[in-house]
Amino acid sequence: MKDKNTHHLITSALPYANGALHLGHLAGAYLPADIYARYLRLKGEDVAFVCGSDEHGAAITMRAKKEGVSPREIIDKYHHLNKDTFERLGISFDIYRRTSDPLHYETAQEIFLRLYEKGDEFEERETEQYYDEEYKQFLADRYITGTCPKCGHEEAYGDQCEKCGSALSPLELINPRSTLSGQKPSLKKTKHWYFRLDKHEGWLREWIAEGRLDGQFHHDPKTWKKHVVGQCMSWLDGRLIPRAITRDLDWGIPVPLPEAEGKVLYVWFDAPIGYISATRQWASEQGKNWEDYWKGPNARIVHFIGKDNIVFHCIVFPAVLKAHGEYQLPVNVPANQFLNFEGRKFSKSRGWGIEQHEYLKVFKDFPNKEDALRYALLRNMPENRDSDFRWDEFADYHDKDLADKLGNFVNRVLVLTNKYYEGKVPDAAGDKAFRQAQDKAFRQDFDKLSLTAQDNAFRQKMTELAQNWASEIEAFNFRNAANAFVELCELGNIYLQEKAPWALWKANPEDPAIAACLNDALQLTTLLSLITQPFIPFTSDKMRRLLNLPKLQSGDWKDMLQKLQEQKPLLRAGHQIGKPEILFAKIYDRKDDSRLRIIEAQKAKLQALLEEEKKGQAPELKPTVKFEDFTKLDLRTGTIIAAEKIPKANKLLKVEVDLGFEKRTVVAGIAEYYQPEDIIGQRVVLLANLAPRKLRGVESQGMLLMADNAEGRPGFLSPPEGWPNGFPIR
Repeated sequence: MKDKNTHHLITSALPYANGALHLGHLAGAYLPADIYARYLRLKGEDVAFVCGSDEHGAAITMRAKKEGVSPREIIDKYHHLNKDTFERLGISFDIYRRTSDPLHYETAQEIFLRLYEKGDEFEERETEQYYDEEYKQFLADRYITGTCPKCGHEEAYGDQCEKCGSALSPLELINPRSTLSGQKPSLKKTKHWYFRLDKHEGWLREWIAEGRLDGQFHHDPKTWKKHVVGQCMSWLDGRLIPRAITRDLDWGIPVPLPEAEGKVLYVWFDAPIGYISATRQWASEQGKNWEDYWKGPNARIVHFIGKDNIVFHCIVFPAVLKAHGEYQLPVNVPANQFLNFEGRKFSKSRGWGIEQHEYLKVFKDFPNKEDALRYALLRNMPENRDSDFRWDEFADYHDKDLADKLGNFVNRVLVLTNKYYEGKVPDAAGDKAFRQAQDKAFRQDFDKLSLTAQDNAFRQKMTELAQNWASEIEAFNFRNAANAFVELCELGNIYLQEKAPWALWKANPEDPAIAACLNDALQLTTLLSLITQPFIPFTSDKMRRLLNLPKLQSGDWKDMLQKLQEQKPLLRAGHQIGKPEILFAKIYDRKDDSRLRIIEAQKAKLQALLEEEKKGQAPELKPTVKFEDFTKLDLRTGTIIAAEKIPKANKLLKVEVDLGFEKRTVVAGIAEYYQPEDIIGQRVVLLANLAPRKLRGVESQGMLLMADNAEGRPGFLSPPEGWPNGFPIR
């Protein structure tokens, strides 16, 4: 029999097992994937949500050497820490494996050999590579530092300058040195295998830009995020080149060839195959066929990653799978942008930010700490541009949305139902009339009939918002889905306030409008117990318990949606609910400031860091210059008239400045702080006689003058109001 079922394979980027993960990682690749997986399960879909630790590569060996331990000790420590933290935060992986597993070694080597045996997917090259004579080993890119040839940064790595964002090769570095010995490395010849990525440029362009594969429809390219497509096309426009697939390292998966002794598979090739090996392990444990999720015609693969992994998941890994010949390609890669922390990048070395496991420890006495964090990250998820996590917003989202809108509504509904109807769901047409219906068949007909007495506008709006919630999740617009959830909560609160059943009760306890109102409110509460499940699962479970309902199961959303559309009750009249409990205790509480103190302590910690930085930033003047040297600088007033991002450079903007008498193109390292469209019209000061130089293929004809604030954010130096463009500054 032909398999007609859709098999959803959902992946989150494999985290390096060389350190703990911070909140930016959670918002980037793990929380959105978990929301999507939970939603699909509620729909009744067949889902495999896989992830695991990336346990090879130079970063891990560097950490091990630094701490004087073996790579195995490093990966064991952080694998278990990250796995445990994910579980505590409710990230519902179906399996979380390791790339050091024997099955992963087998899978990666099988794929390598399949491509090798094809004869035209690899090319062998003998090249010169840096070698540390003291440590007697070849140096991977990250084992080499030196001066960046593009911007002059003296701590650039052999693969990238983290200051200007330029992609580099070790041989481009000025004054290279080994991170192991600190000495200048020598050059020695070595042989490696290169994957012919350039061979795949044609079909990759068609697949990404048009959503077509081998002449057939594969996916709708309009459903892919613009920054994902844009980054891929910039790579393709820059032409693809063969990429080394092996490395000279003593930690990794051995290259399965007789002549490759001492060489391992490069981690960029090995790591994404971890998705496949994890699926194989999961399927074996579940008695399923793993190939249904990777090779079957009904496989639907979605990769959740951060924007720094776009190229590997949209170009490199798909090319490997296509070259293999049997695998399906992803239908979407909804990569998120970066989450900053209180206006800055997360920085462990500076203590700026908070790691996931650290949050759970610091907030151990904070009720619903897991859902509070999940929700704050959801509301500020960096879906299409970088966003910023702030403790004040964390508190606002918690109190305004979770405590006031959700918690207040649910509590009032449960309190009133217990008070007026002994905790039993009242019938919409009047509780007294329902109690008189003894015959079971008649009771069922009566329930169906009584729904026509409901407030149709309320039910229709409830159904509409629930459908919006679902459609936004399916489009990977999780913040919009959260907005639909908030609107549902607001709908319930407004409805209760307008109906005021407490006032009706005082006037006439037998008034059927009271039962109708609370019946509607309980239907919405039941709906919210499901809507919240992908977002705040621990709260969803508690709501189900308060409603005396079983935990949600696969397919419950499909059943609930059908009832909503057919105007059938989600919670039947006569159902006994539980006693009310507080869902979220407010942070800003006059009677109890224990939760607020936890947050204030975090804010104070950051303020102390800033104060410490200020102390260490006593003005250190540069060497004295002569007046004649200063007069050589030609500083001019100008206006930015155009700006755009430079492909493959996360930190650089190409800016056009109007000097009045001419226009200049300038490359500025401000892309982390300013969007191109936001700086059009900005008045600036330009160093106009700086010698031109090329940065990422663009000739920069000057330099913008900027000043950094206490947080390191650059600000424009602007000429006085009314000064025209081109005036000299002296």
